[in-house]
Amino acid sequence: MRDPRCELHDRRGPRARGSLHFVLCTALLASSCARHTLTLPTGGGTPLANASAVHVDIAKACTGVRTLTAELALSGRAGGEGVRGRAVVGFERPDAMRLEGVAPIGPPAFILVAAHGIATLLLPRDERVLRDAKPEEILGALTGVALAPADLQAILSGCVVPDATVVSGSELGDWVVLELEGGATIYLRRDRGALQVRAARRDGWQIEYPAWQGAFPARVRLISTGEPRVDMTAEISQLETNVDLDAAAFAVEVPADTAPITLNELRAAGPLRAASTSR
Repeated sequence: MRDPRCELHDRRGPRARGSLHFVLCTALLASSCARHTLTLPTGGGTPLANASAVHVDIAKACTGVRTLTAELALSGRAGGEGVRGRAVVGFERPDAMRLEGVAPIGPPAFILVAAHGIATLLLPRDERVLRDAKPEEILGALTGVALAPADLQAILSGCVVPDATVVSGSELGDWVVLELEGGATIYLRRDRGALQVRAARRDGWQIEYPAWQGAFPARVRLISTGEPRVDMTAEISQLETNVDLDAAAFAVEVPADTAPITLNELRAAGPLRAASTSR
């Protein structure tokens, strides 16, 4: 009988399974040079009377996402470390997530599952487990990106924040700027006559969307505006939405002899380092 816990991983096919290799280096050529940060417009601009309608139009695809699965190719820097790797991610609204980094052979580098605000991180290669922590705390310690599953899904799907409500809008030259309830801002530019999300700002992050694949982002860059310093780009491929996922996909079976690891130990190891060692 097929194990439903393998659903998110197995259904991506043999090619995807063979490519999911997490590697951590302290000095990567691709991430050793500073990358240009997009300069966003400032100032009042001309008020936009139909701001809510503009947002409904540009967000109609991502607001309809119930489930999302994708492959992520990550590169950049987090906490002073160069980071490069690949993972499979799955989301289900409102707050369920599975994030898995898989080595070419042997057990996965890590499996992170979260639902209802509680997460478990399994490090199969180190036979360690972290239970009953907030998912954003584990994500922050593991990758440098301390975001809750619902927020990460919103960013990767192009919505920026879950359940966004527009407060106001304005036009500044080639830009259309939408201010959202809660303090987030979305920056749009015209692409072949149509407005498209180009960047956003929200609670400690500048988010850039340099490339799209149809209605969804093909590349997302997250840049922290405070400490710790994070500059991470995710290349998104094999994206699928609204495919039914078994609840067991958001759980993980922990072997009985697995030793605990604390959140502080995970933080001390540095981004992805705890998941990079093999026994």
